[in-house]
Amino acid sequence: MTKRPPQDVRAAGAVLWRETSRGVRIAVVHRPRYDDWSLPKGKLDRGETAPEAAVRELSEETGFRATLGRRLRTVRYPLSTGGMKTVEYFSAAAHDGTFRRNGEVDELRWLTPDEAGAVLSYGTDARVVRAFLALPAALSTLLLARHGKAGKRGEWTGEDDLRPLSPAGLKQAAGLRAIALAFGVDRVLSAPPVRCVATVEGVAGELGVEIGIEPLLSEQHYWPNPETGLNRLLAIVTAGGTPIVASQGGVIPDVLATLAARSGIPLTLGEDGTVPCRKGSVWMLSFRSPEADGHPSLAAADYYPTVLPAPAPVPG
Repeated sequence: MTKRPPQDVRAAGAVLWRETSRGVRIAVVHRPRYDDWSLPKGKLDRGETAPEAAVRELSEETGFRATLGRRLRTVRYPLSTGGMKTVEYFSAAAHDGTFRRNGEVDELRWLTPDEAGAVLSYGTDARVVRAFLALPAALSTLLLARHGKAGKRGEWTGEDDLRPLSPAGLKQAAGLRAIALAFGVDRVLSAPPVRCVATVEGVAGELGVEIGIEPLLSEQHYWPNPETGLNRLLAIVTAGGTPIVASQGGVIPDVLATLAARSGIPLTLGEDGTVPCRKGSVWMLSFRSPEADGHPSLAAADYYPTVLPAPAPVPG
């Protein structure tokens, strides 16, 4: 009989927080199966991405609806089966909900971060809380997405701005729709090219909103005056809510590099030393409140090279 190879496990969790009159409180949960106190987390279901799984697990374990913010840490540790477990942790703002005992959790406590650090059973969880404390809990969020795949430019005989998404690009757009909801997107904007608009059409349809067209964030209109395009993006952030903006590969890296340089935020670069920006990818940008110049400043930038779920492991 062939022995099955060790299986790796992917999971997602969050520092679930809410603002009270006495300051920020975060949720810690007691799991009777292990008799421990931990941050809420759980395994990805088949076909899920980490952001989707984090929101679902928060709902199941705590009873609260939540929207995700910045990524905090990725924790990896070996399993007794020989595989590895990888847990992605996010910041998550709690909204409405009520805790009820369930099959995973029998008690929830809302604690100060210091109290939580003392109660949590594992040092890895305490380090996630410290990562959460490195920035203010309440930050503005903007998702900046590159359009999905649209076939080869040389094989398209029409005007380039009319080039549609390919089947692979449509699949990427569907994945983007799923994770956009996890981050609480409520506004949808796009550069004019059809492939950009089509990338966020599903998000707009899910929300029942119109797509705002942003010419200054297209390659054609951004480069004559990048400062104007950048200021337009910052104005979108300042307008409030959680917008998603679809743009192009000739714009996004420059926007990210400029924002990061101004704020002193390090970016994770690709192997070629440039700002990564694959087709169908998303940058989740977190901003502090506007400063003296009236513009919000970049606080964190998380790159998601794909919005599609990882393939399910194949049994040996």
